[in-house]
Amino acid sequence: MTSYNREQIRDIIFDALGAIAPEVEPALIVPDRSLREQIDIDSFDFLNFIIRLHETLGIDIPEKDYAELLTLNSAIEYLTRRCAARE
Repeated sequence: MTSYNREQIRDIIFDALGAIAPEVEPALIVPDRSLREQIDIDSFDFLNFIIRLHETLGIDIPEKDYAELLTLNSAIEYLTRRCAARE
């Protein structure tokens, strides 16, 4: 299994966001603010973001955990934990 560090997870998040909102400027994302508000995506786009993370990282992200992906910092923490747990 592939292991990811926090920086790699951050880059994967930015890639996933860029796929659904190409106008996103990663440098302008405030780490502790809602991603959906900052990049103005709807719930369908947010679901596509989660699906892309699932496909890229190879981890299941249950619906009950979606709230843990609302900010950049919380998403990095959550995904780092989930990737480490599968090893």
